[in-house]
Amino acid sequence: MTESVRAALGALQGERDHSWTPAQLDLNASQRHELVIGFDQSRAIKIGDPMPNFSLEAVDGTTIRLDSLIATGPAVLIFFRFAGCPACNVALPVYQRALWPTLRELGVPLVAISPQIPSRLSEIQQRHALDFTIATDRDNHLARRLGITFEANSATRQAATIPLGEVTGTGTWELPFPTALVINEAGVVAWSDVTPDWMKRTEADAIIDAVRSMIVKV
Repeated sequence: MTESVRAALGALQGERDHSWTPAQLDLNASQRHELVIGFDQSRAIKIGDPMPNFSLEAVDGTTIRLDSLIATGPAVLIFFRFAGCPACNVALPVYQRALWPTLRELGVPLVAISPQIPSRLSEIQQRHALDFTIATDRDNHLARRLGITFEANSATRQAATIPLGEVTGTGTWELPFPTALVINEAGVVAWSDVTPDWMKRTEADAIIDAVRSMIVKV
């Protein structure tokens, strides 16, 4: 088994349990619990669905298109929240170490996607020396079509010292659920995992197994 995202996020939660106030812990847990309960799986992208065509702006200024990504085989997409998200700063480095080397060896592109504007989103790539593609889904256009977006509840908004829209540059509280998708060469979702609790992320092993099973079948 490769490095565990769950273990890394568990360590983050352990730090919070010791450093956060009970009110802070309750606010965070309540929002996540609310999202899990309210999540409608039937509205989210699932295996067998055609992937909507898209064009995204990478933080390096290049354009990422679906047809180019799957021109020679499958591609992996990871949706995350924003550059300052603590859980994202735990999960993406794990993917750098435990997921990306295998995908790169297999010739499978990996794109991590957030609605945050490129000038601010680049921070997370630079901070962790991520060498897979980081791209902006402006206005959550693609994530909304996939049925994987949510907005913070009123309690979370009231407690924020800076509105999330100012942090992300989007002007809104809308974010994507952490989501992992494997898209096949035909542009169809071959594997998916949507996690409405942002402290739970897809394990690298699960994505690798899904990709390898597709390549073997081909």
